[in-house]
Amino acid sequence: MRYRLTFFAGLACGYVLGTRAGRERYEQLKKSVRQVSQNPAVRNAAESAGRTGREVAGKAYHSVSGVVGERVGDKVPDSVAQRVRSLRERSRNGEDDWGTSNT
Repeated sequence: MRYRLTFFAGLACGYVLGTRAGRERYEQLKKSVRQVSQNPAVRNAAESAGRTGREVAGKAYHSVSGVVGERVGDKVPDSVAQRVRSLRERSRNGEDDWGTSNT
């Protein structure tokens, strides 16, 4: 589904950027996009998808970082486990991947 949406978004952008239909057609497309994006069904679907994604990500994080994470850590190579520990320490210290502060 994500790939279809990406494809159609790219198709629409390519059409808008490459068309010679003029300003009238551009305004018509813009109006259509605005109507679709303001449709309550589309907004609800987007919000529920985002909420579900956050819930799943939270559950996955807690299952991997908790007691299960310790068991999983025993089964991965030492180099990977060491890298994960260093990233975890970095996130606790408020640093991001670039070594700068997130505050």
